Amino acid sequence: MATTSDIRNGLCIRYNSDIYKIIEFLHVKPGKGPAFVRTKMKSVTNGKIIDNTFSAGHKLEDVRVETHKFQYLYNDGEFYHFMNEADYTQIRLLEAALDNPGLMKEGEVVTVIINAEDNMPLSVEMPANVILEVTATEPGVKGNTATNATKPATVETGATVNVPLFINEGDKIKVETEKGTYKERVKE
Repeated sequence: MATTSDIRNGLCIRYNSDIYKIIEFLHVKPGKGPAFVRTKMKSVTNGKIIDNTFSAGHKLEDVRVETHKFQYLYNDGEFYHFMNEADYTQIRLLEAALDNPGLMKEGEVVTVIINAEDNMPLSVEMPANVILEVTATEPGVKGNTATNATKPATVETGATVNVPLFINEGDKIKVETEKGTYKERVKE
């Protein structure tokens, strides 16, 4: 059993007969009344995100998890297929278990969180940043740069990312996976 003081990002808990992963939390100590923890949790079975508030000291049933490195192989439309780097076993996951599947390219190494009790995969954590090649974007128009102007660009995985006007087709860019936002252009 865990308490609200054990809450951290990535913690998996059993709540309302489902398993949720904490994606955001905030400890609040108001001037009046008891302290509480405001959380944003994502269901690992269906991908739904819920907000919940726990009072301070509330008991939580945590789920014991293990993390393993897996390599992303391919997507067959319904399932995403991964291979364990240690023993080469393969697993397949539904899109709901993935945080941002549009930014994952074949061969990418990700961390898969597995329930230690029944060896079922719960969720996939991507690296903080990925480097992707821009495959299609409109050319930037000079003089259109009064403020931080951006334009949509399609990357090699098929996802669309807003990029600055100076980015052209063929450029490699670093994308933050958590938000799906442009970070910087990568020089080769």
